Amino acid sequence: MSAAEDRLAQLGLTLPETATPAGAYVPAVQSGRYIYTAGQVPLVAGTLPMTGKVGAEVTPEEAKDLARTAALNALAAVKSVAGDLDRIARVVKVTGFVASAPDFTGQPGVINGASELLGEVLGDKGVHARSAVGVAVLPLDAPVEVEMQVELAD
Repeated sequence: MSAAEDRLAQLGLTLPETATPAGAYVPAVQSGRYIYTAGQVPLVAGTLPMTGKVGAEVTPEEAKDLARTAALNALAAVKSVAGDLDRIARVVKVTGFVASAPDFTGQPGVINGASELLGEVLGDKGVHARSAVGVAVLPLDAPVEVEMQVELAD
């Protein structure tokens, strides 16, 4: 088991199987030393634990936990290409999308769930640039979606 997966285990988490794409794309692709993930929703065993808009049907705290799950799914997509999470030199960029009620403006706090997980699992390698974007709706009525780009070590 990799050091990153050891840290996941210490957090009481396991890396899930890579989710089956909901369309004509792959979960992640490598170009040179970089892996780019498709957007990952917070599926757990193939099911969304919650649906709806953050600030309406979903609380910001619940959405933050869902962003953490989506980031875990993104790490699984990275591993499906890299073979080992310890090959990650650094997370370069995270983009988080939050299906938001019209008056909800706390997207950065929601996506902190993803950013904090990456820091817990990868340490300094998990520090990244980020965008947190409010949107009207996401696939499957998911409250959050996370994508990331990582650089691999030589």
